[in-house]
Amino acid sequence: MRYSERIRELKEERLAVVLAHVYQRGEVQDIADYIGDSLELSKKAINTKAEVIVFCGVRFMAEMAFILNPGRVILLPDLNTGCELADMATVEKLRAKKRNILMLR
Repeated sequence: MRYSERIRELKEERLAVVLAHVYQRGEVQDIADYIGDSLELSKKAINTKAEVIVFCGVRFMAEMAFILNPGRVILLPDLNTGCELADMATVEKLRAKKRNILMLR
């Protein structure tokens, strides 16, 4: 049995949906239920009736899906997927920026 066939069976058995970012490989997009950018996929995650959401993208996308979909299982195939832009935003930098904004008022 081919992987794609087995994945389709598992999606049906587990009431799962696969969301793939536009930069994913063709093989991943072929088995995805939805393909799009970060914002579009987050909206799809909210509107789906699936119990399990497999997010083929970077970590912050899966984290957002987790926040927006309490009670659902969110799976991220590769936990090491990062985003340079998102990783630049540390808690310390956010607090410093907030202090600077408040001082300007």
